[in-house]
Amino acid sequence: MMQVRNPRTGAFDYEIDPLDAPAIAALAGDLRRRQRHWAALPASERAKMLMLLRAAIARHADAISAALTIDTGRRAISHIEVEGTQRALDRWATIAPELIVRATGEVRASATPGITISTRLVPYPLVGVVSPWNFPLTLALIDAIPALAAGCAVIVKPSEVTPRFICPLMAAVAEVPEVPLAVIEGDGASGAALVGAVDYVAFTGSVATGQKVAAAAAAAFIPASLELGGKDPMIILASADPAWAAQVALRASIVNTGQACQSIERVYVARKIAEPFLAALVAAARAVRLNAHDIGSGDIGPFIFARQAETVQRQISDAVANGARLLTGGSVEVIGGGQYLRPTVLTGVTPQMAVMADETFGPVIPVAVFDNVEEAVALANGGVFGLSAAVLAGSAEAAEAVAVKLNAGAVSINDGALTAMVWDAEKSSFGASGLGPSRMGESGLLRFFRKQALLRQNGQALPVQAYAEDARR
Repeated sequence: MMQVRNPRTGAFDYEIDPLDAPAIAALAGDLRRRQRHWAALPASERAKMLMLLRAAIARHADAISAALTIDTGRRAISHIEVEGTQRALDRWATIAPELIVRATGEVRASATPGITISTRLVPYPLVGVVSPWNFPLTLALIDAIPALAAGCAVIVKPSEVTPRFICPLMAAVAEVPEVPLAVIEGDGASGAALVGAVDYVAFTGSVATGQKVAAAAAAAFIPASLELGGKDPMIILASADPAWAAQVALRASIVNTGQACQSIERVYVARKIAEPFLAALVAAARAVRLNAHDIGSGDIGPFIFARQAETVQRQISDAVANGARLLTGGSVEVIGGGQYLRPTVLTGVTPQMAVMADETFGPVIPVAVFDNVEEAVALANGGVFGLSAAVLAGSAEAAEAVAVKLNAGAVSINDGALTAMVWDAEKSSFGASGLGPSRMGESGLLRFFRKQALLRQNGQALPVQAYAEDARR
């Protein structure tokens, strides 16, 4: 058994029994058998089953939300996760049948005379999903739902840091036994075993673990979708209103206590507006309320994973020791056993500091000043990551002119962290932020198919004599 910590109390008040490799192999065999019937259903029938799953999740919504609230230490976003999962099921059930028909296409003439061709979509039989702790339900199912719509069976291994939601979720899944989905308790060894038992792996998490998953997938000769870390920059041009920009930067940096891949983690502001921007940002940051004493009140909650608090504190301390100026926040507080950090604003930062180079995953806003746009773009494009970015300006046109110069898979224009809300825009992860097809847009579904070409001979198949030496004279 494995003990699980409560992020609000610090107590180890829950335990899980991680599945080992033989148990995962047995589960994989069962799901493969179930998948054959599931894949044979018309896409419209699978969509109906997914809508039944949506209804089951709605019936269990209170229990799932309650478990997520304990898992993560925050309540409002837990409710949002459950509501968002239902919307995701709505979306894929609605659009998947049409996308599949469109991608399949009709029989058409080939460029080779006498041959007609068509394409058949063949789903991967079994997809494995390994998901992280920051949005436990959302990221467990963001890949699983389109995979199911495609006709795959799915095993999800969520993080062992936040496993309480699994039981109420699987109670909902059990009400629709036609859907070949299993969400399992597991640890790192379970995740490694899962990669060896499936035909496609979708992973969300750190770069270091993602590299191990990529290597394991390569060894198993299976495809992988890897959504990894980020160090998302925001550029604020001189034409932006500084008070407005401060509000956008604050929200995009600290929602979910900054524990989000798409959080803004570096801010570059034009020197002309730097002083009023910083004044507004510090005032707004100081007004943010910790959600510590009453879970029904406050703006940001505790660190979900205790080790992450140590990482964030280490980055802040390193920055200050190397000359950064701390304007507000800066110290992790232990309240009722939970670990909290008030929004932290730093200036005087340099690209070499860990707080500007490494993923932070906390409510920290390091701010650097630039003198021209070329300098800002070069700074924003520095480092190994390229998940997403943001540009704020006096007009969308001015922001977009800079956005297209950034090495990032998605750029929010006159907003920040929009990838958390917009799932229908296909994007790639640049640099160390990931590999494989996009989970957003149409690719979110179509990546789970292999394409089989059907080539029809409408005339006479050539005899061997057609390739004889004297036939070519």
